[in-house]
This record gives sequence, C-alpha cells and structure tokens, in this order.
Amino acid sequence: MANTKADKKHWSKVEYLHQTVTNPNIHIKGSHSYYSDAWSGCFEDSVVRYLYGDAYSQATWTPQWEIDQLYIGDYVCIGAEVVIVMGGNHTHRMDWFSLYPFADKVTDSYLGKGDTVIGDGVWIGMRAMIMPGVNIGEGAVIAANAVVTKSVLPYSVVAGNPAKVIKARFSDEVIESLLVLAIYDWPEEKFAAMRQWMCADNIEQLEAASLVYDNEQRK
Repeated sequence: MANTKADKKHWSKVEYLHQTVTNPNIHIKGSHSYYSDAWSGCFEDSVVRYLYGDAYSQATWTPQWEIDQLYIGDYVCIGAEVVIVMGGNHTHRMDWFSLYPFADKVTDSYLGKGDTVIGDGVWIGMRAMIMPGVNIGEGAVIAANAVVTKSVLPYSVVAGNPAKVIKARFSDEVIESLLVLAIYDWPEEKFAAMRQWMCADNIEQLEAASLVYDNEQRK
C-alpha cells in the first residue's frame, strides 16, 4: 500500500510510482513498480534529478532544448536513496576550455544524453546512481552504491563505480528464452496464472505452462 502524508514511513511500506508520479516526462509502465521511500522523500522529489517537468521548472522557464525522458518498466524495484540523474544539467562542456555554464552560452553548452530507460523487472539497490542516457535491460540487478554510466544487458548483475558486469543471472540460452517469452508484456491474468513458474528457475516448465495457458485461451 502506498504511503500517504498521514502515514508514518517504514521500510515495509513502499511508494507505487503509478500512484504518485505527476511529471509528464516520467513514463511509468503498469502498476507494480515501486520506490522504497522509508528513508527519503518521495520518488519525484528525491530520486529523479535535473528533469524539467516539475512544478517549479514549468513555472520558471521554457526549455531551450528537447527534454530527455525517463521510462520505467513494470515490476521495477527501486531501493532507498537511489538517484537517477537526468540530462537537464548537462551544460558543462568538457571539450571547451571552460566548464562553467555561463548564462549567455548555456544553449550552446548543453549536450543531451538521450532518454533513460529502466526495463521491466529491474532491481536497483540502495543508494545506486543511474547516470543519464543509459538503458537498463529487463531483469537486470544494480548493486547497492553502484554508479551506472553505461547501458546494462538484460538479466545481468552490475556493481561498482563505474558499474561493471559481475555475472549473468542465467545462462545465455535461458536469457534468450525469457526475452522471447516477453513475460512482462503478458496480460495481468496470465502473469498471475504463471506465478508458480515465475517464482522458480526452470525455464522449460515456464515455457510449457505458458504454451498450455495460451492454447486454453484460444479454445
């Protein structure tokens, strides 16, 4: 159940993003992704940084460049005090002699990083930092305190600063099968029906159960 202002925060309570996010530049898929907000402010106020679209930025200025978007898939678990850095503050040009964002040069100095995409079923550990323009693949795990500067392959585990792959969650064959199954695009009813095989590690049983379910739905 999502927190309300009257609730006392606790680690067992989470903020469901589809219920709270209002920024038009943040796109939430489905209704299951959450942020563990027990030790911080809400997702929009404390996690997402430098993204136009909040009340202050909309009332204060008109954007002078295309706004990088944030896309978050379904069944995403975001740990406490995670930071997702967006592209709105990228006005420090490393290829110029001066890094300073002078007001009369700010349009020329801005270099967009592109949209940030967090795939379905991702788990982001406590205090991890996601840098702008990365794509985190389906089912990936971001370790606590990791700094993600590059895109992350599906079902891989990354850690460190900068974050590097430390292992894959499954074999290449199993990962390929999971991506083909597209489990996070299943209807809610099928996902619920498959939970017994989803909460396990036998890909053959999951594939077989999925096929049986689909055949029954066609009758």
